Amino acid sequence: MTKERIFTDQELEAMGARTLDVLQAAIESGDLDMAGRLAFRMYAEFSAMHDLYRDWLTDVLSLIGRRFGDRALSEILEDSVRNFTNRFNDRYEGKSLRRRIQILMAGLRGHLQPMKIEEDDEKFVITPTPCGSGGRQVQDGLYEGPEGFLKVKGPHAWTFDRPDFPVYCAHCYFQNQFPLVPGEDVSGELVPSEDLGQEPCKSFIYKK
Repeated sequence: MTKERIFTDQELEAMGARTLDVLQAAIESGDLDMAGRLAFRMYAEFSAMHDLYRDWLTDVLSLIGRRFGDRALSEILEDSVRNFTNRFNDRYEGKSLRRRIQILMAGLRGHLQPMKIEEDDEKFVITPTPCGSGGRQVQDGLYEGPEGFLKVKGPHAWTFDRPDFPVYCAHCYFQNQFPLVPGEDVSGELVPSEDLGQEPCKSFIYKK
């Protein structure tokens, strides 16, 4: 075994520092070029972690569906979506509709993709370009081949009456059973595109 150091103490300390802290230090020192590079580094770090957890979840759902069948899969999807929705609802309590829409968008920006947001007298329409989760999985071919993620044979109500539906995208049906934006003054729904991965899905928030 070699006794040579691979990294200096300074390099080890730098690798362990949060990118956010290093970025803030660069801004405070006026090194805007470094700050720009660190912003892209932070995006790449979070994007990699986002996709890791997205694909890990999809692999777990695929294993459940293949081992225990569609009924067990649908029950687990429903329960898990209900649980994460309930945990988020406290953030909306007592907030104005304006603030609730802002909270929703703060969460959706976590998918790291641009979105088009429109408002008229009746509703808000949110269109990611592209979908940062299931849509990008389809685009990247992660459901293809013998090692691909599960496509639910269906059709079922929870696959939007479509056969061979990407298992990750099935959570959208169950999310429609619970409010996207809680409150008596709104209702909402996620509508998957007819050509998943190629055309964007949309979220509608209706004003009552």
